Amino acid sequence: MAGISDSNFINKMIPYGFNMVTLGGYNTDKETIEAGKEIIKRGRKEFDVSEEDIYNHINSQVNNIKEFNGNNNCNENQNIFISANLRAITPEPIIGISKIKNLDVVEINCHCRQEEIVNLNCGQGMLNDMDYLNDYISQVVKKSKSYVSVKIRANIDGIDTIAISKMIDDVGADFLHIDLMKPGVGQPDLELLKAIRNETNIFIIGNNMIQNVESANKMIAFGADGFSIARGTLNGKLNFNLNQIKTKTFNKDI
Repeated sequence: MAGISDSNFINKMIPYGFNMVTLGGYNTDKETIEAGKEIIKRGRKEFDVSEEDIYNHINSQVNNIKEFNGNNNCNENQNIFISANLRAITPEPIIGISKIKNLDVVEINCHCRQEEIVNLNCGQGMLNDMDYLNDYISQVVKKSKSYVSVKIRANIDGIDTIAISKMIDDVGADFLHIDLMKPGVGQPDLELLKAIRNETNIFIIGNNMIQNVESANKMIAFGADGFSIARGTLNGKLNFNLNQIKTKTFNKDI
C-alpha cells in the first residue's frame, strides 16, 4: 500500500497480533522514483523519497517499528518480522536495502500494475520475461542479507502464474506473496492457490479479500501458509481476531 504503509500506520496495526508487517511499497532507484512522481501527479498515493534518502528513510522506519514493539510488548512470545516491499529496475538497490539492521525481509515487487511502473518493465511488468525475472531474483537471493519475498499478481493475461511460482521457489526465495485477484470475480482464486501449493514447497502468503476469520481460514485451507491484509486495515483497525486463525510458522536459516 504505497503512500500508506509507513511505521506510524504499522504501529497502529501491531497490537492486533500480526507476525509480519510490511513497509512500502517503495521506489528505490532513479527510474522508479521518477515514475512515482508521475503517479502522484494524477492523484494516487505514493511514497516520495529521494534515491539519496531511501536507505536512511527505510532504516528510520524499521527502527520506529522496533522501538514501538519493544516498548509496548504487543506480541508477547512472537517474533515480528519487518518486511519492505521494494520496486527497482535492477537488483542492486534491493540488495543494498537488505543490509539494513533489523529489516528481516526484502520483498521484490512484481505486483504493481501502475502504468508508469509497468512501462519500466518493473512491478507487474517483470512477469513478462521469465529469464530476466529468474536472474533478478537469483541475484537478490544470493546477495541479500535479509530473507527474500517475491510479491506477484495472479491471473494476468499471457502469464503462467504456476510456472512463475515454481521458478520463484526453485531459485531459493523464502516467501511467495501472491495476490490471488481474479478479474471480474469478487473472490480470490483459491483453486489457483491450491494448484501452486501442489507444485511448490515455498512459504506462501495469500492475499486478496481477507475480511474476516472465515475468509482467512479458507485461504489457509486451500494451501496458504499465511495471509496478508491490505484494504481491510485502511482505517487503522481490524474488525476480527487474528488469534482465531492458525497459520504456519516460518522457520528457516538465512
